[in-house]
Amino acid sequence: MSGMRTGQVLPKRSARVLIALAGVAAVTFLGYKVVPVNATTVGFAYLLLILIIASSWGFLEAALASLLATLVFNFFFFPPVGTFTIADPQNWVALSSFLATSLIASRLSAKAKVRASEALERQRDLERLYAFSRAILLIDKSSPFGKQLLDQLALIFNFEAAVLYERYSGEFHCAGISGPEGIEESLRSAALPGGPPRQERPPFIIVGVSRGSEPVASMAFRGSHVPEAVVQGVANLVAIGLERARAQELGQQIEAARQSEQLRTTLIDAMAHEFKTPLTLIKAATTSLLANPEVPAESRKEQIAIADEEAEHLRELIDDAIEMARLDTAHIEIHAEMANPVDTLQDVLHSMQTEIDEHPVRIVTSGPLPPIAFDKRLMKLAIRQLLDNALKYTPPEVPVEMGAWVEDGMAMLEVTDHGEGIPAEEQPRIFERFYRSPSVKGQIPGSGLGLSIAHGIARAHNGELTVSSRPGRTTFRISLPAVRQEVA
Repeated sequence: MSGMRTGQVLPKRSARVLIALAGVAAVTFLGYKVVPVNATTVGFAYLLLILIIASSWGFLEAALASLLATLVFNFFFFPPVGTFTIADPQNWVALSSFLATSLIASRLSAKAKVRASEALERQRDLERLYAFSRAILLIDKSSPFGKQLLDQLALIFNFEAAVLYERYSGEFHCAGISGPEGIEESLRSAALPGGPPRQERPPFIIVGVSRGSEPVASMAFRGSHVPEAVVQGVANLVAIGLERARAQELGQQIEAARQSEQLRTTLIDAMAHEFKTPLTLIKAATTSLLANPEVPAESRKEQIAIADEEAEHLRELIDDAIEMARLDTAHIEIHAEMANPVDTLQDVLHSMQTEIDEHPVRIVTSGPLPPIAFDKRLMKLAIRQLLDNALKYTPPEVPVEMGAWVEDGMAMLEVTDHGEGIPAEEQPRIFERFYRSPSVKGQIPGSGLGLSIAHGIARAHNGELTVSSRPGRTTFRISLPAVRQEVA
């Protein structure tokens, strides 16, 4: 590639030299033939031309123009004119001073041009490094972090192709090419402790990426000349980006473990609380029967019925706890069957008689509803969570309504209370797992899981759970497709 650049530069430089010499010839022709002027004026004209050439192209072109200008200056403007002989010693001093001045001015002008160009290049490199650092911060989770990082690197630094090797995962990410193209071993060696910090495998340049003294990756690129300092800056940013991605992944794993532990503790607490009531009633019935063997048959039958009913209640609680634990996984398995939504609401109402007690709760419908496909057990669990939530946050004398109807191909199941309502700023967060309003935390028992569970069940049915709330009325609505379809 360097040979190609040299081959491209030589014709351009040759053309610039010819143009510079032609410029000197043009000034000579104008000063000698068209507008005859004295030697001083022509000397200033030559000097101005040489400064322009030096600032535009460089020292070589200006030096050659200076030598030619000195020769023609002597030939056409110093007596005896038409020869290279200098009769007056003072003209020797003038001509030497002109040559020295033009060469020095050319050199200074060329240096100023080079420094200005270097300053612009450094500024451009800093801008690209800054743009790359911003791009790292904006990388999302739509695709692997290393792949997105490499794509941004190739885009910002105009690389034809780039490869990133991550040491810990052993993965290769490529941009501009389909694979590492035979440099896998070089990339692996560059990512090992004590590996070469930089090596060339034409047409690639391979660089190690380290976090402090510990190598974490390596990268290769081709197609763009980048200064060594910029390459090291890029390597440092890549190391920071990879470390940030690993830290985020570790944080997510820690948070998932924390939430799983919190869920386990919450379920145990909830089961201990919920199981206590039916177990107490069962124990009371069996203790009474054992203590009084001669109890009348009618009373014995009644106590056995109570024990049987509470045992069934306990079984339902255990099933609900198992379902709640299962909902902690990413995939919710749905066993859909045709069922009537109103019957489901009535089943939930009947199963929660102990919790409801004397609280007014009624079911409101617009008429008979057709059966729809849903998982009865999970849907009862979701509605139970909504009803339990409404009972906890509603004063005992304020009614709670449950409703069901079909509208525009969707089955609607609602739970409405007429309590204080949910503040508008809290409504976007109420379906988050473990979220509880600061105004009720510590005052009303709860785990912050109920609404999250109901929301997950609705989404698993290809439906939605929404809330609308204002002071005096809060409605949770589950919308389900009324037609039979595949559900996730």
